[in-house]
Amino acid sequence: MPATPAWPPKSAPRLFVEQPLSADAHIALAAGQAHYLIKVMRVREGDIVILCDNHTGEWAATASAVGKRDVTLTATQHLRGREPVPDFWLCPALLKKDRFDLVLEKATELGVSHIRPVVTRRCVADKLNADRARTLVTEAAEQCARTALPEMSPVAKLSSLLADWPTDRTLFFADENGGAPAAKTFGAISGPAALITGPEGGFDDAEREMLLAHPRVKPVTLGPRILRGETATLAAISLWMGVAGDW
Repeated sequence: MPATPAWPPKSAPRLFVEQPLSADAHIALAAGQAHYLIKVMRVREGDIVILCDNHTGEWAATASAVGKRDVTLTATQHLRGREPVPDFWLCPALLKKDRFDLVLEKATELGVSHIRPVVTRRCVADKLNADRARTLVTEAAEQCARTALPEMSPVAKLSSLLADWPTDRTLFFADENGGAPAAKTFGAISGPAALITGPEGGFDDAEREMLLAHPRVKPVTLGPRILRGETATLAAISLWMGVAGDW
């Protein structure tokens, strides 16, 4: 007998929507998402689209009306609830645009729960387009089938970040000048955690002193080689997820 096709289809497009989802809810998509379904994914009436609202989880929805520029979907089945995400924050110093885009995208795929961008003295950029950053993070979450979007904070100065740091959260500092081995340290410290990584030129001496003086900061080393900012960030996230996260 022929195999029963998977349902919902594995090829079904995935989208995050702002409207709260519930059984039989009708969702009229914004122009960009409608264009994506119509022109890129070639969705037709009756096709299945997977929707997430960042609150109730994942739903199968049917394309109930497809026009030239608009799509209406009807939620038909709740597939799974909002996933639990490891309590791990990322505090990356701003990098050049393409490199920071990579950090946002891959940090989302790797499972970070909160991204808090930082500006330091050696950053080549001091601003971040918040709407664009949110779009990158959302598209990455759709691609990797996350049902929980990472929270995004506005860019903060390093001094402000440290001044308001939660007393119950360890901040691992990827220190190119040395520290305890990262994997061993990640495994030895439980509870809420975060990672801070530097810009292309690294932290300056005053910033390192500020970090090392903070009671919740734990310096770690990522090995004998000097890594680019995006490489250090993604390597450290992967290590933490493998040792202390949900891998």
